[in-house]
Amino acid sequence: MQMLFKLLFCLGVVAAIAYCTICLYLYFQQPRFIFFPSSVIERTPESFGLPYEKVWLPVPATFGKVEHIHGWWIKANQLNPKVLLYLHGNGINIGANVAHAKRFHQLGFSVLLIDYRGYGRSEGSFPNEMRVYQDAATAWNYLVQQRQIPQKEIYIYGHSLGGAIAIDLAVKHPEAAGLIVESSFTSIQQLVTARNMFSVFPVNLILTQRFESIKKVPRLKMPVLFIHGTADSTVPAFMSKNLYAAAPEPKKLILVPGAEHNNTADVAGLQYLRWVQSFVEKVQALK
Repeated sequence: MQMLFKLLFCLGVVAAIAYCTICLYLYFQQPRFIFFPSSVIERTPESFGLPYEKVWLPVPATFGKVEHIHGWWIKANQLNPKVLLYLHGNGINIGANVAHAKRFHQLGFSVLLIDYRGYGRSEGSFPNEMRVYQDAATAWNYLVQQRQIPQKEIYIYGHSLGGAIAIDLAVKHPEAAGLIVESSFTSIQQLVTARNMFSVFPVNLILTQRFESIKKVPRLKMPVLFIHGTADSTVPAFMSKNLYAAAPEPKKLILVPGAEHNNTADVAGLQYLRWVQSFVEKVQALK
């Protein structure tokens, strides 16, 4: 019996050490469970017949270094001050987002697509929450200061994780024209809970990448459009419902029946363009 007790005690100690080790690993490595960048750009705007300009935006980094964000400026065909800052999700890079950006271009937007540091051709180390916020702010400043776009003509669009980045930027820049948030979540903690991930670990204690959009949307000062597919298995649609409920007016929520995480516009077809156009018209009417 004494030997059994010692064996069980030793096993308990080993299990406790292993558990703590995993917690420490998750604490320090969690960005790698959230961000999935690729350095390979498979498509450019040229692939879709869109003339574009490459942009390189300097971002102050640690120890006095300067890193550069890579992006594409796709100018509208007609004379129109309307601009869309496109913030993509956590996977791949801007090359996987050109087809969707083309939809906004069809609606008369000039579009700025950027890759966060660590994605595509952008410089820098592996991304994290604070860096992507800084990258989005750098893109905003580029539009305002270098392109001299009136702030009231800039719409901010974000898909999935990009939606959380877009919300953060919109709160900091209430002078923006409007905000479009597609297939996004309330917070990383609530997303982990909803998907029943890492339930045996003290997620709230070890979480450093929080993206707490649900706490930010009540501070929005601009019209916001939420879009979400009802069949989204990556981010459940109730999260956009909760974001919508927490956001002030004017606001609109569109749920796309049968759409998954990355295909709301494909499923909706031309109706997607009509929703965005209607949103823009309402924004213009409020001015």
